Amino acid sequence: MTVGTKIQQTVASAESVAANLRAFALDTNNQQAKQMFNQLAQNMDSIIQQLKSREQQIMAEEPQFKQQ
Repeated sequence: MTVGTKIQQTVASAESVAANLRAFALDTNNQQAKQMFNQLAQNMDSIIQQLKSREQQIMAEEPQFKQQ
């Protein structure tokens, strides 16, 4: 498994976590918990963007990682 593939899988996992956190926020009536879940989802969005940025760097540096 290439580094590029691993990062793509990590991005997909992180996006799933962010979606789950947003779902938790919608499912609760507790405002404090809702705020916490939304903040955590925003944190995950930041992590996702950083991972995607690194993925682009890898693809530019290592052409063999580009998918056909």
